[in-house]
Amino acid sequence: MAETYEVSFDSELKVDFGATGTAEILQNVAMILASTMYSCPMARAFAWDGGLLDRPINVVKSLLAARLITAITTYEPRVEVLSVSYDGSLNGTLKPMVKVRIKENG
Repeated sequence: MAETYEVSFDSELKVDFGATGTAEILQNVAMILASTMYSCPMARAFAWDGGLLDRPINVVKSLLAARLITAITTYEPRVEVLSVSYDGSLNGTLKPMVKVRIKENG
């Protein structure tokens, strides 16, 4: 069985332009988590839709999970999303964590 990895949102994401293999794939997933739609000049549809801001937290969790899964499967098809969870605080801050498995033919 393939190894699983947990990738979390990191506002301080440092891009390694020479990354290859597993490191490249996981970096791509982290970039999707850190980006919102319209924030990438040459690819406005890249990542997930940030229109969920200021909605009730219980609604945001389920909608954001669905949108993250869609974004990851669209922009990094070499991984399979196993789960989406959140690290957050009571003040409404959510940090998504995604558990992925790299596909064998990836």
